[in-house]
Amino acid sequence: MRYIAAVLLFFSPMLGSLALADASDISAASRSVVRVVVFSSAEGQQSIVSIGSGVAVARDKVVTNAHVVEMAGSDDSAEIVIVPSDGSQSYRAVVTASLPGKDLALLQLKSGALVPASIFAGIASDGEDVFAIGYPASVDVALEQSEADVLRPQQPVKTRGTVSSGRTSKTVESLLHTAPIAPGSSGGPIVDACGRVLGINSFGSVPTDGGAEFYFAVSARELSSFLANRGVDFRSVRGDCRSVAELTRAEAELEASTRAKMEREARVAAELQRSREGKVRSDAEHAVIGERENHLALAGFLLVLSAVAGGAAWQFSERGQKDRFKAATAAGVVIFAMAVGIFAARPSFNEVDDRVRAALTADADAPRKEVANADANAGKPLAKICVLQPQRSRVTMSETADVEFTWQPDGCVNGRTQYVESGGRWVRSFVPNNDAQISVVSYAPETDIYRIDRFLLGREAMQSAREARQLYDVKTCTTDPVQVTNVENMNKAIAAQLPSTPNEVLLFTCSNR
Repeated sequence: MRYIAAVLLFFSPMLGSLALADASDISAASRSVVRVVVFSSAEGQQSIVSIGSGVAVARDKVVTNAHVVEMAGSDDSAEIVIVPSDGSQSYRAVVTASLPGKDLALLQLKSGALVPASIFAGIASDGEDVFAIGYPASVDVALEQSEADVLRPQQPVKTRGTVSSGRTSKTVESLLHTAPIAPGSSGGPIVDACGRVLGINSFGSVPTDGGAEFYFAVSARELSSFLANRGVDFRSVRGDCRSVAELTRAEAELEASTRAKMEREARVAAELQRSREGKVRSDAEHAVIGERENHLALAGFLLVLSAVAGGAAWQFSERGQKDRFKAATAAGVVIFAMAVGIFAARPSFNEVDDRVRAALTADADAPRKEVANADANAGKPLAKICVLQPQRSRVTMSETADVEFTWQPDGCVNGRTQYVESGGRWVRSFVPNNDAQISVVSYAPETDIYRIDRFLLGREAMQSAREARQLYDVKTCTTDPVQVTNVENMNKAIAAQLPSTPNEVLLFTCSNR
């Protein structure tokens, strides 16, 4: 009981602060954390000679502290057992590289597979929240754990603290933090709020005269260099650690701003249209009035000529000049008829509306032709290239390379994968057989936004999602309503297995290739 009381007293401040952590991200990071146990048979009986923590950096590779597995290098009977945080079995491993000066060692599994962690390629900020994940031996003692219990997969202990940047040891670049660790935590990771590895916990200061205790982790930069020099292909990610709530809020604000801008542009366009219609009408009215005045002036002039011809015909009649009389009379009649015709042909004010309609119709012909051309190409696949928007994303584990695909309006992607429409987006859920992650991928043609919401789940949750996925046979693109409904039901069945927020959000803006 004294052990339990001491441990609870030691961990009580940690537990209080941990309540504020994003549990899903820290739980996702815990999937990669393992217990490292070193056995020896040098005395004729197998016994534990060292115990610590580690983190998977590849499916078959684990990093821990060199001092945790030091005994394995000098004892031919030593065996290393890797106990994962999830599942039902442990794995044997061997040391393939050790760098005592940096307190790092690389272990190779003889069998089995683990979930690799992501290593942060940036620099931890001063005062940033961090979480130590590992297997402190004092907790095992307090919980009266037997050797069999220690070798059984179980969740690691998580503690919370902050980074104090700018302080490092002379022999190795280290990260000073206040997330409590204890013997047994050595080799476990220190992670940020997104679950990305910032370093490997190594040692702590010894408090004197009641002073506070501080802790040190080998930096991610040292870790990355150690792995790269040994040809290990590990996950490395960059970018700010932003909460999903923050991203959601920012996206809502951006959407509201975009919608307001579109409404303003629509109002301006309407005003311009009304202004255009007013100008067209004014021009039509002035044109009609001008043409009427021209017709009236010409008709009046012809009437004058007709009168002159009539006067001449009367003079010729008085003089008995019959031929000239007939010519003048004929000319007067023709000119008078022309004057009447021109007067009658003057444009009516009713033509103003007809001319306005004709002008506006001509203006609309070009957009109509563009729409007609777009309609003609509507059924053809469009080649898309999409670029990640880091400020609108939350990167915790994935590469950020450009995404390329072909899109058809019926939701067919790359000619083989059927998406279904949902609220202006086309959505498809993916549950791989090997990786411990679920991706919900969506594409919005109207805004050209491609998005991946990625959920990092434990073994049992992944198994449930795979079972839900296997209930539906959706292998190719289709326009069959029954099959489309099948895809929709599959998405819903998988969504029922997911937490409310994803661990990773990747947002891309797309354009035609």
